[in-house]
Amino acid sequence: MRNSYLFTSESVSEGHPDKVADQISDAIVDLFLSKDPEARVACETMTTTNTVVLAGEIRGKGIMDTDGNWAPGVPEEIERTVRETVKRIGYEQSGFHWKTFRFENNLHPQSAHIAQGVDAGADKDEGAGDQGIMFGFACNETPDLMPATLDYSHKILAEMAADRHSGKAPFLEPDAKSQVTLRFEDGKPAKATAIVVSTQHAPGYDRGEKQAELHAYVKSVVARVLPAELLGNETVYHINPTGSFEIGGPDGDAGLTGRKIIVDTYGGAAPHGGGAFSGKDPTKVDRSAAYAARYLAKNIVAAGLADRCTIQLAYAIGVPEPLSLYVDTHGTGKVDDSKLEDAIRGIGKLGRLTPRGIRTHLGLNKPIYQATAAYGHFGRSAEGDLFPWERLDLVEDLKAGAGVEALPVEA
Repeated sequence: MRNSYLFTSESVSEGHPDKVADQISDAIVDLFLSKDPEARVACETMTTTNTVVLAGEIRGKGIMDTDGNWAPGVPEEIERTVRETVKRIGYEQSGFHWKTFRFENNLHPQSAHIAQGVDAGADKDEGAGDQGIMFGFACNETPDLMPATLDYSHKILAEMAADRHSGKAPFLEPDAKSQVTLRFEDGKPAKATAIVVSTQHAPGYDRGEKQAELHAYVKSVVARVLPAELLGNETVYHINPTGSFEIGGPDGDAGLTGRKIIVDTYGGAAPHGGGAFSGKDPTKVDRSAAYAARYLAKNIVAAGLADRCTIQLAYAIGVPEPLSLYVDTHGTGKVDDSKLEDAIRGIGKLGRLTPRGIRTHLGLNKPIYQATAAYGHFGRSAEGDLFPWERLDLVEDLKAGAGVEALPVEA
């Protein structure tokens, strides 16, 4: 690793058109899991000016039969859920209003050919919902054990959204993006060199005193989020660099589920297998195995076994156990990476990292997913049933399996 370098990550707000689509898709996942914990869901959402369209395949008791007939009242529940999601985000604009947008539901039954490979039978465990590779990552750059550039990018927008919802910043509208560039020295964040924030705003906040008020507000949020020692004369701010940003959200740009996979994960600091999370039930290893890989990587770093850790898992559709497990601690490991792989394989409660084993251990067959669909799936507090993959309950198992005594790492 180079001693000195610049690195950048971006985030987008809950009102970004792609994130609106992600939140709608995950609201549908939650709705169906609340009816049937074994529901199969692959829900894609498209948003544009005053329009929301759902498409995908589903299966579940009390939802839809194999002939595509809806259970009574479910279509109305779906539309109500979609509109309530948009209302919660805060869209009441002429080009996109939760009450008046056109809604189209094209969900249909899951393919029988997919189902036969995934479902458990008398003589076989449940198979993975698809083939693919999934990555998990953790590092000790922040207390959340996340890349600092992404962690701060998320938190800037989350703070702004909280102020918008509370009325503290009434000039903000839902759509926004952030980007943080840090200079690293010896692999640690040293200074913020650039902060970019583009936020949708009320009329008039692109000029004069109101623009100055908006700029001062954004800088105050940055000061709340970033440690003071990272900010200084070296920090350059780019706030709404194009000028006016009144037209935003789905009215300004179409949104699609799954188009912000780097924002959702590690901000470019780690590899990505290519599969999106939102709109998918946890039998889809794109989602559940990526959560498991983060869970393992985070516990390895928290155990003091490495400063940085990347984990890859690979699956084949219809096959329960992973085809491969790969651990890379980027030269920061306290033991050989192969020992960490053996330690992971030795943790019986992980259920051999099969789809059902992961779901059972982490309790994923619950309506917990809408909360993941903005401000990142990782680096969030494991409170109650939410974000169970952020728990640090494998630390002792991993230390014992690796044959070492290591103290928890301080970020």
